[in-house]
Amino acid sequence: MNGKVQIEAVGSIVLKDNPLGDPCRRQVPVYMPPSYGKVRGRTYPALYILASFTSTGKSFLNFHPWRESLPERFDRLIAEGKAKECVLIMPDCFTAFGGSQYLDSPAVGRYETHIISELVGFFEDKMTLVSKPEGRAVVGKSSGGYGALMLAMRHPEVFGHVASHSGDMFFEACYGPDILKAATALGKYGGSVESFLKEFRAARDKDGFEHALVNIAGMSACYSPNPKSKTGFDLPCDPRTGELIPEVWARWKALDPVTLAPKQRANLKKLKTLFFDAGRRDEFNLHLGARKLSQVLKGLGVKHAYEEHGLGHFDTAERWDVSLALLSRRLRT
Repeated sequence: MNGKVQIEAVGSIVLKDNPLGDPCRRQVPVYMPPSYGKVRGRTYPALYILASFTSTGKSFLNFHPWRESLPERFDRLIAEGKAKECVLIMPDCFTAFGGSQYLDSPAVGRYETHIISELVGFFEDKMTLVSKPEGRAVVGKSSGGYGALMLAMRHPEVFGHVASHSGDMFFEACYGPDILKAATALGKYGGSVESFLKEFRAARDKDGFEHALVNIAGMSACYSPNPKSKTGFDLPCDPRTGELIPEVWARWKALDPVTLAPKQRANLKKLKTLFFDAGRRDEFNLHLGARKLSQVLKGLGVKHAYEEHGLGHFDTAERWDVSLALLSRRLRT
């Protein structure tokens, strides 16, 4: 027997009038396990699953005849006895720049507040869910993995469990190469971020744009917003040379999980589950960041589990088997 997926339309007050004009009404897929609604009085733990940069919640439903969607994967794990039943909630925090990093930023909108103060309450009012941190988990990959770590370490009163696959961290390693590539790509636009954004936002098909430039512009909007700038944010580098601008880069580093962990030591120690992994061939050097974070956490005395695997950053869908099984077993019913 399989679970059921439905799309919930969730209106947001905090996303209304966001600076990019993105919709404040979001389509959020929800997976309900096979027994949901069949056992009177039963409450279910909830697992919030965060999408990567340039992706969104509905991406987890993509049908492919030879590959499992996320709900199909979870159905199989439950049938095999590897995972326990829980509700899967897949937020939509996409923006016109490709993503929000699940943070509050005056350049993109209040997506951290949207999840913490709106989504959790919305689904706990609507569904029979456990309303305690022991019964809530958050997990994601790449930017979703970053968002999961940040939400859990800053809000352990909401999420008691977290898992991150190839999450953004140790910004020197994961963003450094793309910063230089972005500066080079800006040459096509006369070194003007404003010109790039105008062309990017007007394009129907955005696949042809240099990923590094899209990535660094999107991250800048999240990490170094500046309402006084024409673009709404500051680049972390000189657009002509790629040289880092110390005061802007310091704002980025303040949001790096590696930098933030010591300041959030008390919150990290409250988490019931803290798991993260990365592939040794990660194209964005996120295995180096994961090693660094594990080193920092050990120094802080924070209990965690870190795994490395032989894959890269892409085509790592099999790693969802690990996190979904682990978190569903650890969640309090």
